[in-house]
Amino acid sequence: MGQAAARGEMAIRIKRVYDPQAADDGFRVLVDRLWPRGVSKENAGVDLWLRDIAPSAELRKWFGHDETMWADFKRRYHEELSAHKEQVDQLARKAKEGNVTFLYGAKEEKFNNAAALKEYIEK
Repeated sequence: MGQAAARGEMAIRIKRVYDPQAADDGFRVLVDRLWPRGVSKENAGVDLWLRDIAPSAELRKWFGHDETMWADFKRRYHEELSAHKEQVDQLARKAKEGNVTFLYGAKEEKFNNAAALKEYIEK
């Protein structure tokens, strides 16, 4: 158990699924609706794929990783997440037990659904 987990804090990280796995990634959760291109399931090191917790296809297409739409995207995505309370709670519990890494496929490293999901769960 990590130090944050020992204190009852959440230990959530975000990482591109294309980046190499690390020992301190802990429990690895793919939080994209679509499986990332060019990544085999054997090599991805994904412990859990929560495609239903990802933004809806409509929201994802609307956003397009446009930084100027980030605040609106987060608000809309957080509204969608309220319909997935059980899965959100599952992730929060897991993050209190030890490191959890949210994996995403987007090239955008700051303005993506994994970052928005992390923010939602940590609130």
